[in-house]
Amino acid sequence: MPHLILIGFSGTGKSAVGKEVARLLGWEFLDTDQEVVRRAGKSIAQVFAQEGEPTFRALEAQALADALARPQPTVVAVGGGAVLSPENRQRMAGAGVVVCLEAHPQTILQRLAQAEEEVRPLLAGPNPLERITALKAQRQPLYALADWTVHTDHLTVEETAREVVRGWEIGRRRFAAEAVQEEEVSAVVHTSAGPYPVYVGWGLISSLGQRLRRMGLASTAYLITDRTVFYAWGRKVQTALEEAGIPTHIFTFPSGEASKTLDTVRYAYQWLASLKAQRGHLIVALGGGVVGDLAGFVSATYNRGMPFIQVPTTLLAMVDASIGGKTGVDLPEGKNLVGAFYQPRMVLADALTLSTLPARALREGWAEAIKHGLILDASLFRTFEERADALLRLEREVLVPVLRRSMAIKADVVSRDEKETLGLRILLNYGHTVGHALEQATGYTQYLHGEAVAVGMMAEGRISQRLGLLSSEALERQRAVLERFGLPTACVGVDPQAIKAGMAVDKKRAGKGIRWVLLEDIGRAVVREDVPDSVVDEALAEITRG
Repeated sequence: MPHLILIGFSGTGKSAVGKEVARLLGWEFLDTDQEVVRRAGKSIAQVFAQEGEPTFRALEAQALADALARPQPTVVAVGGGAVLSPENRQRMAGAGVVVCLEAHPQTILQRLAQAEEEVRPLLAGPNPLERITALKAQRQPLYALADWTVHTDHLTVEETAREVVRGWEIGRRRFAAEAVQEEEVSAVVHTSAGPYPVYVGWGLISSLGQRLRRMGLASTAYLITDRTVFYAWGRKVQTALEEAGIPTHIFTFPSGEASKTLDTVRYAYQWLASLKAQRGHLIVALGGGVVGDLAGFVSATYNRGMPFIQVPTTLLAMVDASIGGKTGVDLPEGKNLVGAFYQPRMVLADALTLSTLPARALREGWAEAIKHGLILDASLFRTFEERADALLRLEREVLVPVLRRSMAIKADVVSRDEKETLGLRILLNYGHTVGHALEQATGYTQYLHGEAVAVGMMAEGRISQRLGLLSSEALERQRAVLERFGLPTACVGVDPQAIKAGMAVDKKRAGKGIRWVLLEDIGRAVVREDVPDSVVDEALAEITRG
């Protein structure tokens, strides 16, 4: 994680602003001028008078080098003339995001006149404003090399600090991209907020704290989870964090979709406020899709945004909900009506957590993983056909590579169409037009999401076949794999008109029609808007008859 380095002329507020920025981020603060005074055992004015400017610059350069070598992310306020040294500029550019605080010479003179600390020796003289103007003009081209500049003349310390943090959030993307490329990860999601890694493996939870520390996310953590997951994995995650020196607080709520409400969000807000959670602290979402959606929404909205990571513990959350930045809660009027796109800083999927899942919850997750093979990866689908027994037994050597491939597919689609504006991400909705309508038609009580999607894929596969896109052989392969993984392929007894009514409010509609995701072959999906009602009616009749 990069440091945040403040440069700028004397009197622009680096020390005061730096302390406030450190408070907002939950980091440490270091002022190189103060460090020079501590090491020299005398004031800066005395160093200049007794030993000269070259000695001061050498002390300053060493203090800066030591500050930037610190392993923990630090807000570093740098003396106004440090930018004169090419070595200092090179060090700062490589070690962190450089933010310059700017002010007009008149503002600087006024602030220095009011300051209690001694005025810099180089500013002494009969015409200080002229001296400030000349020195500032000399250094201005070097200050302009900063990653971000904040004009402080009419801002309070707090307002300036918030602008600095905004600059750091944007500037850190360069370092995030470099860090992701250096480490071995299963996938990388590239978004407008910067890239983030997706780790998939066996027994990864024990390394969570150390991974966060390497990413610079080592301040206080707030673990949000449901009570079922807490009893299975909560203490293990807490131990992994605290052994890495990350203080951890825990918020739990009753398991299930019924808890995904604004009331639960309000309780989480109040809990964070009682603990004085800061913007630079971290929220950890531990659990399935409900936990990830809710904790992500809290992260997106509390303190105007806090960093968070996803630690999915269900198969469905691993291959689907944890990747992509969709967060939200339900209203009585419908699911996920309040939410935001807000990306995590990391996704860590520990396949070992699947060993504690109930069999039905595990089965529904396979639907989304199989879907990825059907729409984009024929080779992955063949793995489901050929290694079904090993996958169902959760054999590590087979399970982990399949999870990695499935999650990489989701990561790639999200990277190319983060907010569903280019028509690529809609491919992930294969099976969902009918699946969502089936959930609604049965009151969200008869089918789990993955089960409904499996039925939906059969309906949409039949539509593909009737339109001449998909062969009967390919449709049969889809049915056989879904049934092999214990998923339903029909919804006998459900009113097809009730399903059709649910489809009428589908969010994938384009004007008056539905944007259908269909198959041309195993591993190749297509979007169509010209599906006749009669074809849809025939497909719905088939899946409701069995």
